[in-house]
Amino acid sequence: MIIGVDHGYSAMKTAHICFPSGIVRYEHEPYTNRGVLRIEGKYYVCGTGRQPLLRTKTENEQYYLLTLAAIAQEIRFRKAPRKAEVVLAAGLPLTSFGREKKNFRDYLLERKNPVVFEYEGELYEIRVLDVRLFPQGYSVVAMHPEIIRDEPSVLLVDIGGWTIDIMRLDNGVPNAATCRSLEMGVIRCQDEILEQVRRDTGLSITEVQVERVLNGKSCSISEEAKNIILTYGRQYVKRIVSAIMEAGFDLQAVPAVFLGGGARLFERNVSPQDRLCRLITLPDVCLNAAGFERLAGQILKR
Repeated sequence: MIIGVDHGYSAMKTAHICFPSGIVRYEHEPYTNRGVLRIEGKYYVCGTGRQPLLRTKTENEQYYLLTLAAIAQEIRFRKAPRKAEVVLAAGLPLTSFGREKKNFRDYLLERKNPVVFEYEGELYEIRVLDVRLFPQGYSVVAMHPEIIRDEPSVLLVDIGGWTIDIMRLDNGVPNAATCRSLEMGVIRCQDEILEQVRRDTGLSITEVQVERVLNGKSCSISEEAKNIILTYGRQYVKRIVSAIMEAGFDLQAVPAVFLGGGARLFERNVSPQDRLCRLITLPDVCLNAAGFERLAGQILKR
């Protein structure tokens, strides 16, 4: 089977599953079975917090282990056999795609094959037959071809945890000269909000609370803290729009598609007064992984 995996700093995503990208190693069996990966006699609790910033995702074994957890969860969602042959479909930012492609493919492929492990008490035996890599963000075209139909130029803005990856499509093809990666992801926004709430109210709220308020969901914190969160959310959106314009992209002239974890912020905080040419938001965080999967499927069919 083909399984798409989006390796984010904030969260791991497959076509149907999303969980935080943190991982903690335990020397002995942990207190819970939830999110527990057991491999080669070692225990790891997956889905706690987030990954620390790494220069590349191949620096240590963390993302490999999180990939196994993602595969197990996706197989369980599909009710598929736990002994399986898998083609992995994953992604990299277009700005570093050529530089990191070989190392990331080797990282995911050149391990013990098949790999045998337990996830949440169930035994898996997975043979990775191949790894297919695609540019992040561009995979959205595989899922939503209608967004570029009849549009000669479209800007794709993928708002991730740490970076915002920008590319322009001309006649449906990425223009490599236009690719940019800005270190202005949602994590930066959340960290600033946490610090400001602490300064103004003395409260130490959590990232999860911030995320809920930004997404318009209920949360039992003070109105003062909520107002700070919402104010900073609006300011963050304006900063992104300004940074995109400064990078040479005119959002008032070219339609823009915002996707990733921060896309919902644009739904709530962009108004007609911003005079954007055309705003399309795709807030489904699993969209990249689903796109990787579909692109890999099209290649394998050919």
